[in-house]
Amino acid sequence: MTRTPIWQSIATSLRSAIAEGHYSAGEKLPTEAALSERFGVNRHTVRHAIRHLADEGLVHARRGAGVFVLARPLDYPLSERVRFHQNLLAAGRLPEKSVLSVEVHAAAEDDARRLKIAPGDPLAVSYSLSFADGTPVALAESRFPEVRHPGLADALRRESGVSKALAAVGVEDYVRASTRLSATSATATQALHLQLREGAPLLLAESISVAGDGLPIEHGQTWFASERITLTLDY
Repeated sequence: MTRTPIWQSIATSLRSAIAEGHYSAGEKLPTEAALSERFGVNRHTVRHAIRHLADEGLVHARRGAGVFVLARPLDYPLSERVRFHQNLLAAGRLPEKSVLSVEVHAAAEDDARRLKIAPGDPLAVSYSLSFADGTPVALAESRFPEVRHPGLADALRRESGVSKALAAVGVEDYVRASTRLSATSATATQALHLQLREGAPLLLAESISVAGDGLPIEHGQTWFASERITLTLDY
């Protein structure tokens, strides 16, 4: 039977303590000496666990000052009206979004089926990175039926958010019709964007949103850094 490495067990214990609010954002963790005594291990083992948490973006070591908690994982509600900017403001966090690129592709068969357009129809594809208090928390790829809303790709490049871009082409409101959640691991590229280690756990939310006319307006895939975001469902 394979045993869990001691440093990994210590990292799990500290991660849970941070998630449960025992250590708040900006608070200093106990010293290496104190943690060594608590867990009955040497300082090298504690240092390994702390370095692992730093790689996940949960803590930050300040030379000569100690190790500090960066932020408590954010509760992010999933509902029919998921709006990143509003969700973060409601949680007391500062939202920021960076559009990495917007491209126009010909719709593949899967895209056409999901968005109820014809294969080969123009499709606007947006890639973006979202931040909470300056820390990257989510990487998104969203596909929109450019064929039904000409100019949407340009609006996505120009506007600060999806809602504003859709409004610019006449879509005043939209709601989420379905969400599928799954667990995955960060690829090298995703890890680079999200400032995580390669293979770090991610939560993948795949969704379909519809406009007021009942037609699909967006097929979205969002990869959340699971150590920084807790997805919640309210009924």
